[in-house]
Amino acid sequence: MLRAHVQRLLAAAHDAPGDVAPIVQAGHPVLRMVAEPYDGQLDAADLEALIALMHRTMRAAPGVGLAAPQIGLPLAIAVVEDPGTVDPEITAARERTSVDLRVLVNPRYTPVGDRTAAFYEGCLSVVGYQAVVARPRQVRLTGADETGRALDELVTGWAARIVQHETDHLGGTLYLDRAALRSLAATDDLGGSWAAEPHPVAASRSLGFDLVTGDLPR
Repeated sequence: MLRAHVQRLLAAAHDAPGDVAPIVQAGHPVLRMVAEPYDGQLDAADLEALIALMHRTMRAAPGVGLAAPQIGLPLAIAVVEDPGTVDPEITAARERTSVDLRVLVNPRYTPVGDRTAAFYEGCLSVVGYQAVVARPRQVRLTGADETGRALDELVTGWAARIVQHETDHLGGTLYLDRAALRSLAATDDLGGSWAAEPHPVAASRSLGFDLVTGDLPR
């Protein structure tokens, strides 16, 4: 059944402009499911084609990560890739450096230390909005890559945020579930200005949320 689902996705994408898959939006039940662990259900050709489709779809969106549930497939696979930013102040504040394309299979993360970082996040499955999420600054990432090679590494900064966001998708969690909802902003001119700050200080003052805890200011 899973292989047939993947083949339907690939065939539909082949007939679509750009050879990409549609990204499902919040409210679709697949985004609230716990994804099925990948355990060799696909042959090598189908797995390679699925990963390529996810990569094309992520880039076209554009985004820095995409989980299989976001194209309607409840399978524990995600792709991540981040070109980084050319703004040195944002690079430093967010610890955002480029991340080469990588595939995460059955990923898990655990926080390392007690430091958190709060920044605006968006999601390809929640188009038009963004909100501040306080996340662990560093996590231990485990799982495997597309070849079956085991992963066990420390990930820090913006890369850790991407890993957490995409891994959360595989457990049926959206970033809004972890967000400071008072920070929620449309991706219009005003909301864009909040998200463009190295740290969302102006947003926290104007919208009335604590930048560390996400709660109302005390």
